[in-house]
Amino acid sequence: EATSHQQFDDILSKAGKNLTVVHFQAAWAPQCSQMNDVMAELAKGHAHATFVKLEAEAVPEVSEKYEIASVPTFLFFRGSEQVDRLDGAYAPELTKKVERLAASGSPGGSAGSPAADLNQRLKKLINAAPCMLFMKGSPQEPRCGFSRQIVALLSEHNIQFSSFDILSDEEVRQGLKTFSNWPTYPQL
Repeated sequence: EATSHQQFDDILSKAGKNLTVVHFQAAWAPQCSQMNDVMAELAKGHAHATFVKLEAEAVPEVSEKYEIASVPTFLFFRGSEQVDRLDGAYAPELTKKVERLAASGSPGGSAGSPAADLNQRLKKLINAAPCMLFMKGSPQEPRCGFSRQIVALLSEHNIQFSSFDILSDEEVRQGLKTFSNWPTYPQL
């Protein structure tokens, strides 16, 4: 946990070119606590990445520098350079960004085969939430009729779910068809 501007800068410089994920959080926001749990799980699988919690209101100069307007917000760094950002409590999206950024910068690449790595990634995505919808588009903007119908059904029955836009990642899109032995989307 970073509690000062200096400590924050030190963490970034020590990480070097490895991925650093910073969670700007607030103790009063329950979604931050949930995302800390997600971050703890991700940390187990990414030994070369550094995961940092930062109380947004306690270190205002850092929050202002990176234009943190709400919590939770996640910033992704390599050294002191910000390489990505995620605003909001979206576990699948956080998982996807960490997987992508950690893979692109991990020392020596990964030891496993690409298929095994993809299966691990798919398992993490599938288990990112109790009810996970793989769809075309987002719940706010479904990109096909079937995706629109399943979002309407889930909403009608007040079922909480997370979603993953399979159009945003071709590897996941093709891999999940094989993994779940089902050729079309959406998949719940």
